[in-house]
Amino acid sequence: MDDQKLAALRARYSGRNEAVIHDPHFSAVAGRMINESGTRVAPFAGMPTLLDAPHRPVTWPSPDLSGLDVALIGVPMDLAVSNRNGSRFGPRALRTIERIGPYNHVLKTMPGAELALADIGDVPFRSRYDLPGSHADIEQTIAAIMAAGVIPLSVGGDHSISLPILRALGRDRPVGMIHIDAHCDTGGPFDGTKFHHGGPFRQAVLDGVLDPERTIQIGIRGSSEYLWEFSKDSGMTVIHAEEMPAMGLDAIIAKARRVAGDGSVYVSFDIDSLDPAFAPGTGTPEIGGLTTREAQAILRGLAGIDIIGGDLVEVAPQYDATTNTAHAGAQMLFEILSLVPFAPRFAGRGGVIAESRG
Repeated sequence: MDDQKLAALRARYSGRNEAVIHDPHFSAVAGRMINESGTRVAPFAGMPTLLDAPHRPVTWPSPDLSGLDVALIGVPMDLAVSNRNGSRFGPRALRTIERIGPYNHVLKTMPGAELALADIGDVPFRSRYDLPGSHADIEQTIAAIMAAGVIPLSVGGDHSISLPILRALGRDRPVGMIHIDAHCDTGGPFDGTKFHHGGPFRQAVLDGVLDPERTIQIGIRGSSEYLWEFSKDSGMTVIHAEEMPAMGLDAIIAKARRVAGDGSVYVSFDIDSLDPAFAPGTGTPEIGGLTTREAQAILRGLAGIDIIGGDLVEVAPQYDATTNTAHAGAQMLFEILSLVPFAPRFAGRGGVIAESRG
């Protein structure tokens, strides 16, 4: 480095300029996070919430969701698991994870500043033992959120929670779905019930709330392929994990966007889509899965879809001594949230972060 360059750097980044962030976009981000004294809220301080969102206490079944764009909600229910239970503790585990966001440097968005969002607590269940009743409670809760014009992002809980959510969101018109998972979850009845976590999307199609021709399932693998013929027969697009290296992420993202099209889309992310090396804390782990970087890239590539809701499911923290699974789950939830500012319904809203993005 020559003396002239060093002098220029010293002038730009020392003395009175020591704390100045010169890039307009980064300056806008920092202005939301750093106070006038130069400090930020400690990530370990305060009451834990999903993605450190503000907490909005609500009274069910008539919640006040006025002014919100997005509601983060826990769904602590795992009555429909086929293997290891424990995802009922998923929402609590994700709430304890710190330092997720608030800035997405790839999408250049700070959703907490561009949107009005809140952690509104958990679905109020009538009974911890009643699976059909729990599904009814979820549907009623999501319907109330939807009626308020708010986008629900749910944290499970087992994957059966997606069925009542889709029943609420697709009540008037079936929705499309981008589904990232190790399993298709389009199986038939199991042990006398069709409402288990391996079959929500078969039932959603049969209920007329999910459009299979606008549904893509990514990362599928494992020994249960023989249970999922419904995916193909109904017209769903399935990308197996073994196909992904040859296809490449750009082609996968492009295909997902083509399948989903311009209509409303639900994003469902099962943490067991990730390889157990990255997410061991789940009920049905399958080796040969996605890396966290691949999952982030796929989700980020979806910016601009008409997202109307999403979920992050199947985190079972007691099988993970490192908290890696909850950490990965919280990050994927943040990636889904980061898609919302780009949805058509928010186009042109602006805001200090959005305005400085371009």
